[in-house]
Amino acid sequence: MSGSEQFHSDPATYLAMMLAEVPSYRDLQYQVAEAARGIDAGSILDLGVGTGETASAVLAVHPGARLVGIDESEPMLALARERFPAADLRVQRLEDPLPEGSYHLVVSALTVHHLDDMGKADLFRRVHGQLLPGGRFVLADVVVPDDPEDAITPVGPPDDKPSPLADQLNWLQETGLRPTVRWQQHDLVVIAADPTTA
Repeated sequence: MSGSEQFHSDPATYLAMMLAEVPSYRDLQYQVAEAARGIDAGSILDLGVGTGETASAVLAVHPGARLVGIDESEPMLALARERFPAADLRVQRLEDPLPEGSYHLVVSALTVHHLDDMGKADLFRRVHGQLLPGGRFVLADVVVPDDPEDAITPVGPPDDKPSPLADQLNWLQETGLRPTVRWQQHDLVVIAADPTTA
């Protein structure tokens, strides 16, 4: 699941690759959808939409939401556009300014670990800046586990730069978000982060 493999893989076989390399992939997507419950999401931003696996899971919870998604792979987006013809899906990197507007829900699955520590902290600040009151950021990703034996997801340099969970929770808190770990299995986690009330 290294970055170069993701960015250049065949969209038609991407899901099969993920299921083979990440045995908990289905669980991860289910937990993202569960973490997206409990808010009224009329607008969703998917960071790293890929072929639309996460978007599909989240839209099942919020079927009337407007979907905006970014990904740096045009072939992946082409497949996602077939699945979600009404969505606004665009080629864009996580480091770029986020699509304009405010969102009730921002989600990202297995994408943010491609950023270094400073890049993650910067992205979290930008996400917070575009979350509507009562909104939520759901982050699902691979982390550097406390126990090296839990490092089972196939990641590696130079494209993959996972960070410890504790660091990411701190960066989220520093932006003004209140993160809660909703699910963790080995080196995979799902975090739900809500804006703190003034």
